[in-house]
Amino acid sequence: MPKLFAILNVIAWAGFWAFGYIALTSDAADSGQMVIAAVLASVGAGVGVYAYLRLVKHSEATGYAAPPKRAYPTGEDGDEAA
Repeated sequence: MPKLFAILNVIAWAGFWAFGYIALTSDAADSGQMVIAAVLASVGAGVGVYAYLRLVKHSEATGYAAPPKRAYPTGEDGDEAA
């Protein structure tokens, strides 16, 4: 499953950059092409971020990457522990 998300991540970010370039460089008179390319670029960005976050979650779960250090309130100085 991680390989599937890795492949999906690469394809999604490639689509984001390709369609983002088309959206930015298309002629202003052809707004239909610009809008479709912008929508496809945003879908590529959304899928790319989702796949990347799934890969990070898998990396932390398997021990490949250390989980981030998080600070939790301890109740000192009158603060309530969550």
